[in-house]
Amino acid sequence: MTKPYAGIFPALITPFRDDEVALDRLRDNVLTYGAFDLAGYVVLGSTGECVSLTDDESASLVKAARQAAQPGRKVIAGTARESTRLTIDFTNRAADLGADAALIRPPSYYKAKMTRDVLKRFFLDVADKSRVPVILYNIPQNTGITLEAGLILELARHPNVIGLKESGGNIGLVGELAPKLPDAFNYFSGAGGAFLPALLMGASGAILAVANAAPALCARIYALFRSGQVREAAELQTALIPLNKAVMETYGIAGLKYALELQGWRGGPVRGPLSPIDDKGKADLAAILKVLGLIS
Repeated sequence: MTKPYAGIFPALITPFRDDEVALDRLRDNVLTYGAFDLAGYVVLGSTGECVSLTDDESASLVKAARQAAQPGRKVIAGTARESTRLTIDFTNRAADLGADAALIRPPSYYKAKMTRDVLKRFFLDVADKSRVPVILYNIPQNTGITLEAGLILELARHPNVIGLKESGGNIGLVGELAPKLPDAFNYFSGAGGAFLPALLMGASGAILAVANAAPALCARIYALFRSGQVREAAELQTALIPLNKAVMETYGIAGLKYALELQGWRGGPVRGPLSPIDDKGKADLAAILKVLGLIS
């Protein structure tokens, strides 16, 4: 069965200018990505510094991404808030602005109270009232909450829950879930350093921070996988690991934004309290990009 959300989605950064959201820079990046074989874009994810944005800033980013996105490309918006009502309200606001689907992490401020039953009720209530499809977002390193396999399978039966972004680092989860998930359900890997193994075990695509800085490479890995050229895809996946580690672990979002700047794209500063990248980080990233042939 063809899945309309299958493929590679960059988890877009949010560009700033003088600590204000720079919508023109976001649009520039999305227009640049039009040259690459991507399925669409995720705005307001973790890479987009979503928790550092106001609702109005967030809404403006959804609108800008939709305006700049090429025909046929999906726009997925991170819309989670700390209450069910606020999540539903902002999800439908994003839908009105052109979002095709909502990426929703679990509420986590009251994490001790976020039992399995509470999380199930939260996601089902949101899915019932959302005007766009819902994609579950498992990112325990940020939320302190893990969506366990049995709960994901239960939620996947809801007709408006169409996918999962798995960023918890459990590569075996896709193998556990894929044979049991509905055919139309999309399993997205969030691991830029290991999304090929997830594809081989049944994932339908990936939502990747590193795809901001290496969209062609990520798209090529996916295309090689789709054409059965797994060895070639594995070689590129291996080559991608140092860049992914640099922007996901060592230098974070500031490093990812600098990697965009080195290629002539729109990166810029992070919003406090995140810290800028230092000179050593800049040199390390330049060296990694040179090895990949992304800069000369």
